[in-house]
Amino acid sequence: MNSTTASSSERATESPIWPNLRRAIAHSSGFQRWQREHQLNRAANAASLDEQVRSYLRETLATLAY
Repeated sequence: MNSTTASSSERATESPIWPNLRRAIAHSSGFQRWQREHQLNRAANAASLDEQVRSYLRETLATLAY
């Protein structure tokens, strides 16, 4: 990951919108199905949930782009 991407990613998580967006995604049926398929912990701590949501979004966008 290059420094530009890392700093953009850091800025996104500092945004006041990110916690609400992460919460909404985490409660979506698509995300919950993705967690079951990946056998991930649904009672994850905030840092783990943050990474799970990021992975889910990455995979979803890659699928849509394909």
